[in-house]
Amino acid sequence: MNFMPNDNKVVDSKRRSLLKLSGMLMGSAAVATGLSKPAFAVAPTGAATFTPPGADNPIRINFNENALGMSPKAQAAARNAVAKAHRYAKAEITALGQKVAEYHQISPSSILLTAGSSEGIRAAVEAWSPLGSQLVIPELTYGDGEHFANIAGMKVTKVKALANWAFDIAGMKAAVASHSGPSLVYLVNPNNPTGTITPADLIEPWIKSKPANTMFIVDEAYAEFVNDKRFRSVSPLIAQGMDNVILLKTFSKIHAMAGMRVGYAVAHPNAIALLERHVAGEKINFCGVDAALASMNDPAFIAYSKKSNDLSRQILLKALDELQLPYLPSEGNFVFHQLKTPLKDYQQHMADANVLVGRAFPPADNWCRISLGTPQEMQWVADTLRQFRNKGWV
Repeated sequence: MNFMPNDNKVVDSKRRSLLKLSGMLMGSAAVATGLSKPAFAVAPTGAATFTPPGADNPIRINFNENALGMSPKAQAAARNAVAKAHRYAKAEITALGQKVAEYHQISPSSILLTAGSSEGIRAAVEAWSPLGSQLVIPELTYGDGEHFANIAGMKVTKVKALANWAFDIAGMKAAVASHSGPSLVYLVNPNNPTGTITPADLIEPWIKSKPANTMFIVDEAYAEFVNDKRFRSVSPLIAQGMDNVILLKTFSKIHAMAGMRVGYAVAHPNAIALLERHVAGEKINFCGVDAALASMNDPAFIAYSKKSNDLSRQILLKALDELQLPYLPSEGNFVFHQLKTPLKDYQQHMADANVLVGRAFPPADNWCRISLGTPQEMQWVADTLRQFRNKGWV
């Protein structure tokens, strides 16, 4: 049963809000990138493309996808790649590796292309999982590290979080120091599902201290969305020669290419050589490779993607503030907020309103992760939340 009222005034009010919002986005994005407003007419977003959600077209804000869609240039490149996809993308893969290396100001020998960042996580776990090794992770973080460690038969050591689910770096250091064998430390920054960053001043000194028999995986899938100045990528550390850290990146988020499965690892050439033994030989699909190259050559879209995400976050946080629902400071394309009702009830109410939100993330049982859709979608979600308050559902 759909709870949404058949009140034309409510729907008209929402539509007026969306029209105003479209103007805000177009203007602010143009300022952010230095382009004129018409330059954004080709972007796959805007009030003209938004339709109210229904059972067959719900607002999907449950998987941290980028609702804008790929850059129009990347979409064209992917379509054009189909005509040559009967060939292997050998030259294009080399070109993408070189492009990524230039972006990180590092040698191509320090780059390994992967099928999204998940393949990089699996490869690292397999490469650094000899007998007696452990994976050290925070209590609440992205689950692929633990998943692949369990498959590999690797010990998993979880370190309890601090207040507001912050990483206990001191506790993780202690877990490494007290272990007699090798350690693989997995840090997601910004973290998923919390959206919070761990300041570089807490991470960099630990990596630079080079604890014995310890390799760090730093997953920066959401780094391009960050505004907090305390965040710094570990990429410069690798460029400076640090050989005990692997940076994982993906085209899934800021580039909106989740379904294309293109990612990469950045590390010292010796670490890359070990990782290469556990991947499929850089057999990335032709469409994904060409789309990634085109997207990297479209900085205006990347700036637009970032600005759109900022505006979507602002819209949602404004509603959460009005409803006095606590949330963590988000630096990704999702927000982790606290609930006053059981998560299952909240999910059901949202689903009835044709809005899909995040799953449970134990042990944060009274929290919900809401991914950020387009600004138009988030305005609709914000208005829906306000109606929930009137019904006593939040």
